[in-house]
Amino acid sequence: MPATRADLFARLDALGIAHETYDHAPVFTVEEAEAETGHVPGLHVKNLFLKDKRGDLWLATVAADRRVDLKHLQTLLGAGRFSFGKPDLLMEVLGVTPGSVTPFALINDPDRRVVFALDRLVAEAERINAHPLFNDASTVVTGEGLKRFVASFGHDVRIVDLDAPT
Repeated sequence: MPATRADLFARLDALGIAHETYDHAPVFTVEEAEAETGHVPGLHVKNLFLKDKRGDLWLATVAADRRVDLKHLQTLLGAGRFSFGKPDLLMEVLGVTPGSVTPFALINDPDRRVVFALDRLVAEAERINAHPLFNDASTVVTGEGLKRFVASFGHDVRIVDLDAPT
């Protein structure tokens, strides 16, 4: 059974990670999120659930306004050719649906099937906003808090500089 919002908040509290949550209408695109959450302080993120040609699963969290070239990203990460993960695989592995992909979903990956890649801009952000497992709210934490949350499940945080040449 996937974690609930209450489970997520309990984990953040247990780790001493300060968080604030803002409820809003469900959003499915960066543009919709901008319209609903533009008033929420901090860096907004988007999340890509990817599968490479070797079958490895990836979650990339990047600044929402970033254009992501998947070929460049796969080169930076040393991954095989990327494609987007299917919705049923997303639910199986991270317990969320399309539109609700979030780094907080790593709470649902105790077997560490997913490799987590974090945009350097997000990692260094004072405040970031991500969905708390559903796309009808945004939860604000620090970049350091997010890294600590992810690491608490045994996941490595692979910082990626999307501006780096390949």
